Amino acid sequence: MNLDPSAKPQRNWQQILRSRKMLTCLFLGFTSGLPLYVLIQLVPAWLRSSDVDLITIGLFSLISLPYTWKFIWSPLMDRFRLPFLGRRRGWALLTQVGLLFSIGALGMFNPHDSMQMIVGIVFLVALFSASQDIVIDAYRRELLADDELGAGTSIFINAYRIASLVPGSLALILSDILPWSTVYWVTAGFMGIGIITTLMIREVGDDTLAPHSLREAVVEPFKEFFGRSGWRSALWMLGFMLLYKLGDNMATALSTPFYLDLGFSLTEIGTVVKVATLWSTIAGSVIAGIVMLKISINRALWVFGVVQLVSILGFAWLSVVGNDSLVLFMVVSFEYLGVGMGTVALTAYLARETSIAFTATQFALFSSIVSIPRVFANSSTGYLIEAIGYTQFFFLCTAIAIPGMLLLFKVAPWNENKRE
Repeated sequence: MNLDPSAKPQRNWQQILRSRKMLTCLFLGFTSGLPLYVLIQLVPAWLRSSDVDLITIGLFSLISLPYTWKFIWSPLMDRFRLPFLGRRRGWALLTQVGLLFSIGALGMFNPHDSMQMIVGIVFLVALFSASQDIVIDAYRRELLADDELGAGTSIFINAYRIASLVPGSLALILSDILPWSTVYWVTAGFMGIGIITTLMIREVGDDTLAPHSLREAVVEPFKEFFGRSGWRSALWMLGFMLLYKLGDNMATALSTPFYLDLGFSLTEIGTVVKVATLWSTIAGSVIAGIVMLKISINRALWVFGVVQLVSILGFAWLSVVGNDSLVLFMVVSFEYLGVGMGTVALTAYLARETSIAFTATQFALFSSIVSIPRVFANSSTGYLIEAIGYTQFFFLCTAIAIPGMLLLFKVAPWNENKRE
């Protein structure tokens, strides 16, 4: 049932892509992805190049807890409106300004002298970033009509990934010739794209549809989810969300330190790795979109999950081969081809399981659950690598990916198109 009163008649793909809404999705996707890649790519490279040990770098994943718990305060952002720009744009501007200054401030400190201060600022970056994700996800859902969701989400996800070129490529290359304080402020300056976008777009949400009380904003989304098919079904779904990308997340958690330990320079990582990552994730999402026109979400989760699992073994091969730029390009390309496919299928599954009446809070809940492995499991990767070495670690990650695949029998059977 379509509950969106602004929904319009179906249009062809040319009309949809020419819409200004697609440009909005492009810029919002970029500004949403930038701070996450600062945390998972730039900060680990900075710490490792400053001779911080792998165990400490791995523990930095715990500071990303706001991504895991953002559903706790998402009802507040649904319920309350700031005194400027409207319910969505006001919160967006506040988080984006906070990100600009917190990212820039990171380079002002030395990891050997001010680790506690760095921990605090990294936590602020994660908090502002997770909050920005909440409001941008809600704005995007309210902006797009039903026939625009597919194109808008695809553009958003690809722009999100393109943002990795700034902290994961440009910043690393600049770090070979500029001090880290300058590198971080240059990186932070790209948040200006999001700030300008927020100031230029219009508020699209209908405040009359907002929750009328804080209790309504907090309780009803959870009550609907657990009451929909029973609590057992809900727990199977939550378990699947936790485990589907666990092995893949662990394998890539300390990828930049891994490349450095194999002898690759920061410039090589900023060029070879980022080019391989960019083309393969975009190609993976495009291929997934085409394939999913022919097969159901359930079957896509199976097919893309297998690709995602097998691709982890490429890292084990690279750990044996060592410093070889061609092998590095091939392994990273295959890995992120699987990442691109798996992400599209999982995102489609999350959207399918979200009630149209509680999109913001339920999607925040689901995406928080998906991010839990990146925070908790990844914090142990440094210990595991130190204990068993890189090669055995990647074999372990492959084995850890299997339980998530097995849960597909419960949540997305091959021959059952549940709720499609």
